[in-house]
Amino acid sequence: MRVDKKTVVVALGGNAILQRGQKGTFEEQLKNVQRACEQLAQMVLSGKWRLVITHGNGPQVGNLLLQQDAAKEIVPPMPMDACGAQTQGLIGYMIQQTLHNILDREGRGDIPIATVVTQVLVDKGDPAFQNPTKPVGPFYTVEDARRLRIEKGWHIVEDAGRGWRRVVPSPDPKGIVERDAIKALVESRVIVIASGGGGIPVIRGDGCLRGVEAVIDKDLAGQRLAAEVGADVFLILTDVEKVMLNFGGPGETPIERMTVAEARRYLAEGHFKKGSMEPKVRAAVRFVEAGGERAAIGHLFQAVEILEGKAGTQIVRDA
Repeated sequence: MRVDKKTVVVALGGNAILQRGQKGTFEEQLKNVQRACEQLAQMVLSGKWRLVITHGNGPQVGNLLLQQDAAKEIVPPMPMDACGAQTQGLIGYMIQQTLHNILDREGRGDIPIATVVTQVLVDKGDPAFQNPTKPVGPFYTVEDARRLRIEKGWHIVEDAGRGWRRVVPSPDPKGIVERDAIKALVESRVIVIASGGGGIPVIRGDGCLRGVEAVIDKDLAGQRLAAEVGADVFLILTDVEKVMLNFGGPGETPIERMTVAEARRYLAEGHFKKGSMEPKVRAAVRFVEAGGERAAIGHLFQAVEILEGKAGTQIVRDA
């Protein structure tokens, strides 16, 4: 009897690829990807799920920008949107090869896997373009910071006493440009890796798409991807087991389940850290409000249990 599969979009956090304290060698990253893909393979082998994967790319883009800065007198540096495209290819390669090898080991090497270099549409009128906040790239001395402000027109700010860094806009994702291609692949039983690092931010003007210097939050872009492919479940994997109230403070409390209304109240009360758990909860809320069955947030190494509703924090519709 044919099983009617549901679709899950899995958003892998940065720890799935590069963990704290590591140098970031290719071998280290590939080993980390192996652990993540063992979990993803179980979802596929269960026969219950169509799988779409998205991922972060912060450390990889940061390292690429460092390499470009060090070699700028020898090789012309690429713009940030091009760097995002390069890391999508690199990380997609690691995931699709590793996942193929695991499935092949289990006798299912026939399942196709593909990485889609994904552009994400943003609004050129988004207020974020007037208020850049996302730190990227290397640290600079105050002298270099002044020079780059003048030469390149960059926004550069002092970063927590560690030096000066460039900050770029973080606009809200409005649409996945390759949506139809991704949907066609999913419907043809392809495991798709898409929208890596929040996608390549592009704007539309004069009938054309054009890349912009910005970074889209990967969880919000993952939610947009999940909504546009008609996913049933949106799974955000990170390095904590559950969402916490009063995280790191007195009375810290894990949340096993919360409705959209409860999540919105906790967001308004400021329980979740900006740039960390806050966008994850916000993305989960958006997904459920847009018609998704449920969203969940939890630890990478409990992915299967979270998907089954046995671990992590489940975000559901209001009763």
